[in-house]
Amino acid sequence: MPYINSIMFLPELILTIGTLFILTVSTFLKNISFKFSFNASILLLVFSLYSVTFDIDTNLFNYDNFFDNGAFIDFIKILILFGTLVFFLFSEEYFYDLNLDKFEIPILILFSVLGMMIMISCNNLISMYLGIELQSLSLYILASINKKSIKSTEAGLKYFILGALSSGILLYGCSLIYGFTGALNFQEIELKLSVLPQLDLGLIFGLVFIIVSLAFKVSAVPFHMWTPDVYEGSPTPITAFFAIVTKIVAVGLLIRFLILPFGQFVDDWSQIIIFLSISSMILGALAAMTQNNINRLLAYSSIGHIGYMLIGLATGAETGIRGIIIYLCIYLFMNAAVFTILLSIKINGKYIENIKSFAGLSKKYPIISFIISIMMFSMAGIPPFAGFFSKFYIFISALESKLVFLAIIGVLSSVVAAFYYIRIVKIIYFDDGLDNFEVILNFRRKLIIFISTIFIAFFIIAPSYIIDTAQELSKTIF
Repeated sequence: MPYINSIMFLPELILTIGTLFILTVSTFLKNISFKFSFNASILLLVFSLYSVTFDIDTNLFNYDNFFDNGAFIDFIKILILFGTLVFFLFSEEYFYDLNLDKFEIPILILFSVLGMMIMISCNNLISMYLGIELQSLSLYILASINKKSIKSTEAGLKYFILGALSSGILLYGCSLIYGFTGALNFQEIELKLSVLPQLDLGLIFGLVFIIVSLAFKVSAVPFHMWTPDVYEGSPTPITAFFAIVTKIVAVGLLIRFLILPFGQFVDDWSQIIIFLSISSMILGALAAMTQNNINRLLAYSSIGHIGYMLIGLATGAETGIRGIIIYLCIYLFMNAAVFTILLSIKINGKYIENIKSFAGLSKKYPIISFIISIMMFSMAGIPPFAGFFSKFYIFISALESKLVFLAIIGVLSSVVAAFYYIRIVKIIYFDDGLDNFEVILNFRRKLIIFISTIFIAFFIIAPSYIIDTAQELSKTIF
């Protein structure tokens, strides 16, 4: 087996050993098992996040090139761990309020994160499948963790059935690629394909099946059918985890899989990505307009955002990948702030689920209302907020790749989508509501909201660091 000169698996090793330790200790604790597992998980994520930056000169088996490392992979790992850390920081009170204070929840989250780390590090079709399944099995349980809610049970069941179908499609696609190339490793597949003038029909089918399965993971239309129901039925913190962290890793895996083994056949797969992008942008913009449930609206919003990101992937160029990286950073901070605020507002002791419930919030909590407005304007892509720049660089990449029609559809979809974002602002400021709001903000939540607001509102002042970093990372992909 070949050796490598750095501990590429250090974050995964820390995460694995730490999770098993927390699981073992939590089973012996009774009244404080949830508190222990929750706080210990936060510490474990901090150590794992810090370990991503390590570069220790030692030898470690690479398991026959099953995994890979690099700047882009480390970047996605940082986003995964940071997004999960944010989830832990804003969600603890919610689980206590709904009597969901079970130590299994943090453990399932950690196992899911471990699966994501394997997903983005994979360099082999087998390790890719194992990472996806480890992530998915944990998410199936988390979606249905609230046994008292019929919607939660329904969400978990729908997600499990469709996820199993997606896994079957993925395996069939992998078997076709292996059958026609005789290789499982990404580099070996690329080497086998490099001598082909064009893809064989069997390889095209295998590629399509894998793209379909990964499109299910990112909620791209028409493989989005699970998203609104799962977002609505799952506990809101779990919905946030779906919306933020799982999207980031799935987009990262989609980039690596298409650019590395199949980078020379961009014309063969870009047409599929263009279709997924257009359909996701259009449906995300139109379907959200009729939604009153805030979680369902955010589900369609995430579908629309995926559509914009897929524009960058469809270009198959460095500028497109740069745009996606910028988009992922901004997307994380926007959603972190939105979900933190959602979990902090109550009416008559209950968390807000209907958009109309925001009516009159500005009269009692003007600062919170102002922050929500900033995030909504940013999600709509209105300058000078960060969301405008995330779409700007995506559309620029489309224009540079002569995908003008794709950029035009993206701009038009953004205009339409602005309606339901601005609608929320209108309800907050101009509709009459009951003056019975209760906003509960502890230090953790205040910190998340403060950092996210500063990043989104003042991104225009110093965007060069994120843009330059994205530029360097995009070069490593090619």
